[in-house]
Amino acid sequence: MEIKDILIAHNFRYNKALGQNFITDKNLLSAIVGDAGIEKKDTVVEIGAGAGSLTMALSKVCKKVIAFEVDYNLKPILSQTLQGLDNVELVFADVLKLADEQIKDIVKGPFKVVANLPYYITTPLIMRFFESSLDIKSLTLMMQKEVAQRLVAKKNTQSYGAITAVIALQANAYITRNIPKQLFFPKPNVDSALVHIDIVGDKYNCKDINFVKKVIKSAFMWRRKTLANNLIATFSLSRKDSQALLENLGFEANIRGEKLSPEEFCKLAFQLKKVLKESENK
Repeated sequence: MEIKDILIAHNFRYNKALGQNFITDKNLLSAIVGDAGIEKKDTVVEIGAGAGSLTMALSKVCKKVIAFEVDYNLKPILSQTLQGLDNVELVFADVLKLADEQIKDIVKGPFKVVANLPYYITTPLIMRFFESSLDIKSLTLMMQKEVAQRLVAKKNTQSYGAITAVIALQANAYITRNIPKQLFFPKPNVDSALVHIDIVGDKYNCKDINFVKKVIKSAFMWRRKTLANNLIATFSLSRKDSQALLENLGFEANIRGEKLSPEEFCKLAFQLKKVLKESENK
């Protein structure tokens, strides 16, 4: 029985607020699993089980799938579509509301994330994982095409932002394929793209990654403001110290955040920490 038929048989009503657009194309499902680089030894965390089509495809090639879902109305459908799959664990919970320790208790070890994400949680979910202590090896995420382009953008472009730089500190992100909206059910209003993110660790030897992330968020807090003004607002720097900091690094005094690469943000954070420490000792 096809997924669409099962949904119709259960008289399932799609929840627009949850961004429910399910994948039913078997070729696309296989492609997602392939692009994710899933192996037999892997534990996969799926965010948003939906009707279970991607869950089923993942279960065929990995050790275990732990699928999180927030819509209890999908429970009878998932009971049918996932019936007999011994390596699938279904968890009705919102990952965004779970603490790291709760997720660790459920997953028990390193894992890869694969998800057909509701568009509205894409950025919060990625930031949540990148700010966590979880042992994530990679993320392969279906998302709105425009958001995907933002994740892989280069500095000094309109699409380049805080999330781009934060990801690039610890990972390599690239779009593996563009997906037309016709391959979803029901059909969304926009096209999608699949993004694969390999977690590789501290690429630029930044030492204090969390502080670098704070500096990056500050740089893009008010995008139209200069970097100096954003640093003044976030770290209570004097204008003199803020401008001297940038000039000592070879940046123009009126430079904006989008002009800096992730590696340059690391250098900025390292020097900023020194300035803040000197201020404390005065």
